[in-house]
Amino acid sequence: MTFDFWAVLSEWPLLLKGVVWTLGLTAIATVIGMALGIACAWARAWGTGWLRWVVGTYVELIRNTPFIVQLFFIFFGLPAAGVKLTPEVASIIAMVLNLGAYATEIIRAGVEATPKGQIEAAASLALTRAQTFVRVVLPPAMKKVWPAMVSQIIIVMLGSSVCSQISVEELSYAANLIQSRNFRAFEAFIVATVVYLLLAIAVRRLFNWAGPRFFGR
Repeated sequence: MTFDFWAVLSEWPLLLKGVVWTLGLTAIATVIGMALGIACAWARAWGTGWLRWVVGTYVELIRNTPFIVQLFFIFFGLPAAGVKLTPEVASIIAMVLNLGAYATEIIRAGVEATPKGQIEAAASLALTRAQTFVRVVLPPAMKKVWPAMVSQIIIVMLGSSVCSQISVEELSYAANLIQSRNFRAFEAFIVATVVYLLLAIAVRRLFNWAGPRFFGR
């Protein structure tokens, strides 16, 4: 058996396009998903009873079903209710909802680890509940859980490979398209594996570098 990796690497524009789509989907999902996670973490920790129930139901539903089922429901299921989405929009929504659910529990762990004395001190300074959460509770909470948050972002990025099933032109879609053209499946997916590995390492290092600078050492 002979290997011809050049047959795959010569299709670098497709691979590059796949990398750009993968990083783009991940970036959008990270920003919106973390915002959703922060809001839901506040709701689960400090919200009213009915709000905690609603958020808890969402979190359990997402965390206990496969990502591909969530993606297929959004892309194939919602049109039956009259909601038609492009593959890219459906993928972003699925990734945001998935990351948001896991981020909720990760961030909530940090929020609930905040000493009560800090919250009482904020109240004594006449800070509102919103100000206390944003200025006193959230920064140290995010600092505590940041490594777990970064790991979850990487998982979501790697999970974006499933989006090729609805024709989103990310990295695994590019690898599959290349092997369908030259029948070099082994080489195509070896290259894709290496690229995913490099992306995961690069994104992890970027977030590990940025986190302490944003939330404080």
